[in-house]
Amino acid sequence: MENAPSAEPETPAADAPKPYSVGTAAEKPKSEWRDLASFLVKLALIVFVVRSFIFSPFSIPSESMLPRLLIGDYLFITKWNYGYSKHSLPWSLPLIPGRVFPGTPERGDVVVFKAPPGNDTDWIKRVIGLPGDSVQMVGGQLILNGKAVPKNRIAQFVLPISPNFERCQPQFQNVDAAGNPVCSIPRFRETLPNGKTYEVLDQGTYPKDNTGVYTVPAGHAFLMGDNRDNSTDSRFSHADGGIEFVPLENIEGKAVVSFWSTDGSANWFLPWTWFTAARWDRLGEGF
Repeated sequence: MENAPSAEPETPAADAPKPYSVGTAAEKPKSEWRDLASFLVKLALIVFVVRSFIFSPFSIPSESMLPRLLIGDYLFITKWNYGYSKHSLPWSLPLIPGRVFPGTPERGDVVVFKAPPGNDTDWIKRVIGLPGDSVQMVGGQLILNGKAVPKNRIAQFVLPISPNFERCQPQFQNVDAAGNPVCSIPRFRETLPNGKTYEVLDQGTYPKDNTGVYTVPAGHAFLMGDNRDNSTDSRFSHADGGIEFVPLENIEGKAVVSFWSTDGSANWFLPWTWFTAARWDRLGEGF
């Protein structure tokens, strides 16, 4: 019986595919710039959403809301309270038609809004009149729907003179116990019909201490500053630099809490002044 010829090992063809080996696949090189760009885009989107629909910061630019708000105060406003409009978005981007989820503020709320007629500047005032209300000033006293709003004298408002507050009328100039210059202004407490109380300043007799009757139209609010004699608000016409009645869709949000305050004396090149300029007692104050 003949032996079968032994099988010779097969030689693979030169063009045959090579066996797959783990770790031999080519990997795309990572791009740090691409990863950074992706991170920045995501961060910008998150900031856009938060500032537009949840809360955003606001800094106080003027003295019109003394004594509650001082120049150099920083606060957060919530964005959902009164609904959303294009003015809820940064730069008033026209992405929201009209108002969605609309809500009406309460009298006494402190609100940030786009000031008409230009609608390009953020202002902050207190809501005094709502649609259908009548508002009038008589002898410096607020008259709401034909009834005088209680206005009671309380202790003087005393504010140190600082880079963020330098304009004090001569009759209010004084010094504190340490001999430092201060401004001492008559202060009153007003109480609205809904029970909301707040403080106002009265620096004397001014033209807008006596006005006609303003009747707030539908879809609008009547807003005033707490520093009654140093506030260009709904009492003033557009021609006089005022805001007249403010459309509710212009209201961006409600002031809720102060998170920083400085008297303006800090120097960027002197780090310790960042702390000495801070008004620590104002942090965390609510509305």
